[in-house]
Amino acid sequence: MESKHKFRLGQVVSDKMDKTVVVAVETPKRHPLYKKTMKRVVKYKAHDEKNKCQVGDKVIIVETRPLSREKRWRVSEIVAKAEVVEISPEEITREDLAKVMPEKKAKEKPEEKPEEEEKEEAAEAKPAKKAKEKVTEAKAKEKPEAKKEATKAEPEEKAAEEEKTAKAKAGEKSKEEAEDQAT
Repeated sequence: MESKHKFRLGQVVSDKMDKTVVVAVETPKRHPLYKKTMKRVVKYKAHDEKNKCQVGDKVIIVETRPLSREKRWRVSEIVAKAEVVEISPEEITREDLAKVMPEKKAKEKPEEKPEEEEKEEAAEAKPAKKAKEKVTEAKAKEKPEAKKEATKAEPEEKAAEEEKTAKAKAGEKSKEEAEDQAT
């Protein structure tokens, strides 16, 4: 007789709960209009009686009666165990990273230049640094003097501007009076 229960093959995503694992099941589905195959990922909470499952394991889960609010599946069998390497961050070296991520090796490590080229570049950079330092020192000396002059000139400029505006207003009034008298 054939079993009425549904089976799913998935990967364990989380095993932090007691006797429960979260299993991600990936199913391909074809789009009805565009006919492109899409991956649909559904996460199921499954019962793991003996807490044998670890993150990364491939498992088969079977539909069962409700065991809790969200748990309607149980782990039938572990198809493949995940390879877990226990290593502390202090033990990781650049060589280990290069083995794991070879494409990032070239990005992390720039090309090594011969010592002679580095010395030449350093010698060229020194005069430029000295010139920049001189310019910044000169600007720093000029700034306090410029501030003093600006503070002295501010009241004089304000007074001159006020006089101009007052004359302009007076000129406008006299023009208006002349027009009124003409009419």
